[in-house]
Amino acid sequence: MVLPYYLGCPSWSENAWRDYLYPQDAKSTDFLNLYSQVFNAVEGNTTFYASPSAATVQRWAEIMPEHFRFTAKFPGDISHNGDLRERLTATETFLQLLSPLGERVAPYWLQLSKAFTPNRLPELAGFIDALQRPLAVEVRHDEFFARGDAERRLNRLLLDRGVERICLDPRALFSCTSLDPAVLHAQSKKPRVPPRPAAFTQCPQVRFIGHPVLEANEPFLTPWVEKIAAWIEEGRTPYIFLHTADNRLAARLAQRFHERLMHRLPGLPALPALYREPAAEQLGLL
Repeated sequence: MVLPYYLGCPSWSENAWRDYLYPQDAKSTDFLNLYSQVFNAVEGNTTFYASPSAATVQRWAEIMPEHFRFTAKFPGDISHNGDLRERLTATETFLQLLSPLGERVAPYWLQLSKAFTPNRLPELAGFIDALQRPLAVEVRHDEFFARGDAERRLNRLLLDRGVERICLDPRALFSCTSLDPAVLHAQSKKPRVPPRPAAFTQCPQVRFIGHPVLEANEPFLTPWVEKIAAWIEEGRTPYIFLHTADNRLAARLAQRFHERLMHRLPGLPALPALYREPAAEQLGLL
């Protein structure tokens, strides 16, 4: 199924999704195949923490449909380990590792730490100019969200080079008051930054970090339904990835988002359904 936008979650490997997305008897080795029958993109979180083996990448290449998109994050030892321009050899090794996926890796994601300050923008420019690949960048330093000179310089650098600025929206997560360890962990790790919807290219990038109670996300999702629809109507192909604190309900939240978008864009096809409720046991007649 071809959609006018890319929709997905942070991963496909969630055992809890057997409760509502995957068949109850699904094997974990089948998850990618099943996931790619419902969603057409996945956020490549795993590559930030560790590079996959060549055999794993080859297996992904055999399973992922051609229209699928994997937004692979550069490993943390590239994005968080000194001057980006000094990590270009490691970057080329990573690009070669993922080359079997071809255009399914698009764009690559560079997630920068809060320690990446505006003074390092020339470093970012040098990295982008050397890379020559579809790229999206996420920043976390406070000055890049202050609507001042630093943010203007960042936006101009990215816009001039055709690089997307990833928009992180954690407002729903931080609206939650909870003692749930998963929520507290997510709130401690995610940056509390204001959303910056950007469309510097044909493919805007959005990460939505949701409230653990699905219904509580509605006021935060509504503006994104409108924004994604507007981008589609402009002829763009946006990406949006839906998270929850422990991601048990991330796929459910993504399904809910698509249902909302179907109302906004009549004619948008429904997502395929893989899960079936277990048949009720029939009682014998006495």
